[in-house]
Amino acid sequence: MQGLLLVDKPRDWTSFDAVNYVRRIVASSEGKKPKNVKVGHTGTLDPFATGLLVLLIGKEFTRRAGELSKLDKTYEVTMHFGQTSTTGDPEGELQSADPRVPSREELEHVAQKFIGEIEQIPPAYSAIKVNGQRAYKLAREGKEVIIEPRKTTIHSLKMVSYNYPEAQFVTEVSSGTYIRTLVEDIAASLGTGAYTAELRRTTVGSYSVNDATEVKTLDADKIASNLQNF
Repeated sequence: MQGLLLVDKPRDWTSFDAVNYVRRIVASSEGKKPKNVKVGHTGTLDPFATGLLVLLIGKEFTRRAGELSKLDKTYEVTMHFGQTSTTGDPEGELQSADPRVPSREELEHVAQKFIGEIEQIPPAYSAIKVNGQRAYKLAREGKEVIIEPRKTTIHSLKMVSYNYPEAQFVTEVSSGTYIRTLVEDIAASLGTGAYTAELRRTTVGSYSVNDATEVKTLDADKIASNLQNF
């Protein structure tokens, strides 16, 4: 069994949970041990996030993961004002922020300033390696995490709704963009704080979550019938 598989990752699953789930099904169907089956993904989703994961099954496909890892991505985002999070999402420790309430006009005006090439400092709770160790591991150990700014591109950002303390928007971004950081930076520019309450990835390049299968419904036959080439 080889090919590309689009799955819709549920909340509270890690990307590796989805990979391992599919690997076990494929291994069972082929009479192999899971460790002898190659399955990988082409871009991590945080556990609290949902949406499109592009999985690659089989050695011939997993070795080509780099061809897909740099594709642009689209996200549906809910930002929650008035509080910050140590991790930038609901899983962290929440703290009160400046209580000022930005108007929708202010929010839309500031958000537009982030369109184009920008610099971001990725969050300490990320998988970026710092001196050979994952940043999130160092952060959990209470160690100082210094990450250099990096350039990324926000192709579009459209506000969908705003009912304080929450705002929903859709954004298309280049690979390597941290939505948690984008939310925090927008809020900081408005003189307050916010964290990413909900996050859903809807596209990766030309691949859409509308064509994906829910992970929990997968079996060997469904995987086989949904495999694609690229």
